[in-house]
Amino acid sequence: MARESYNKGEGGLVLSDFLLRNGIIVSGNKKPLKASLGVKDRVIADSGRVTVDLKGASCVYPGLINTHDHLQGNYRPAVGPRRGQFYFTWPPWDNDLKASETFKERSRLSREDLYALSGYKCLFSGVTTVNDHFPQKFNAEILPTLPVRAILEYGLAHESSSYDLKWGDGLAVEHERAVQNSWPFITHLSEGFDEESLNAVDYMEANKFLDNHCLFVHCIGLSDSDIKKIAAAGASVSWCGFSNMFMFNVTCKIRKLLNAGVNVCIGTDSSATGSANLLEEIKYDRQLYRRLYGEELSAKTIFLMVTANAAKAFWMEEKTGVLDEGKLADILVLKQNNDDPYENLVASSMNDIELLVLEGMPVFGETRFLDLCDGKLPADYTQITVDGRSMFVKGDPAGLYRECRKKIGFKKELDYLPFEPGD
Repeated sequence: MARESYNKGEGGLVLSDFLLRNGIIVSGNKKPLKASLGVKDRVIADSGRVTVDLKGASCVYPGLINTHDHLQGNYRPAVGPRRGQFYFTWPPWDNDLKASETFKERSRLSREDLYALSGYKCLFSGVTTVNDHFPQKFNAEILPTLPVRAILEYGLAHESSSYDLKWGDGLAVEHERAVQNSWPFITHLSEGFDEESLNAVDYMEANKFLDNHCLFVHCIGLSDSDIKKIAAAGASVSWCGFSNMFMFNVTCKIRKLLNAGVNVCIGTDSSATGSANLLEEIKYDRQLYRRLYGEELSAKTIFLMVTANAAKAFWMEEKTGVLDEGKLADILVLKQNNDDPYENLVASSMNDIELLVLEGMPVFGETRFLDLCDGKLPADYTQITVDGRSMFVKGDPAGLYRECRKKIGFKKELDYLPFEPGD
């Protein structure tokens, strides 16, 4: 018998040795097909010990990847400019945030509370991998406690300007660290229309920081020349359409970036300005593209932005982003509501998730998948109800939600949590 790989718990075993039969497998540039997907020892395999039949009614995707979030900042309502106005650059927004009732209310929660809520924001939208855009000295201890993978291997700067927040050890040191370790170097870039923002790409180029390690976020002030330089360098861009439009009423030149061959990904930004979660961001960004250009952004292109493209931007393409044998078993199973599996993903919501697997371990799913937990609810898992379905989930998000409501002082509703926790 093949060796079992599992997490021990008094209520059952969480298996990493199973087979999902008769699903519509959607991975990378391969043509989607009805097939089976095996998992063994935390990676994709050609077989598995415990079998669950999807009966041709589910689409199986790589776990989604959110290339830009600020996990401490995921709180509602969003804070933005006054009605009829928009920001010219980001510092005035930061001032508005710190003076807002949202920030005052958010301050009643601990950092641990906010990060835990953000972990579930990711999980309940099918995200298995996310970047928390803060320095590791702020998040290194807390990220491993989340129910999803928040990467720790990255270099970063807040942005390349005189008024950035001086995160990390300085742009030069952080970039060199990324290069030496084959990590991404992640920074906000050209987030505004002041002189420094408009000259940000030239600054990066002049200081020899512009290369294929770079993952640039927002990029709303890029010129056509900037786009050519980014493409030639092999850098990636994280598109955060909702946040851009909310704050600035403009987004990056997304069609020109794509036509130039730039590796484009999608990020949510924090919910302080951004969308509720990655599934909502996907839908918004497609609608935005249609509004801007009068044409469709293909659903397959969007799928790649939140899977293979994002893995490449994170320098993780050898590990995740596709469902190839030997890759980490990061898997999202969605109801098949559309015959086109790419359109199916783009139209999906939190209520369409049937199963989410992180490195072969089911972390969220309908109770019919409890066979993957030795038929029982593991000790460190709980059950919730989502859209009338009984679901198991790693940890206790309902207890977290209740505790946060007590600290806030009223029945706070967070739109990225798709359930009511009860009393």
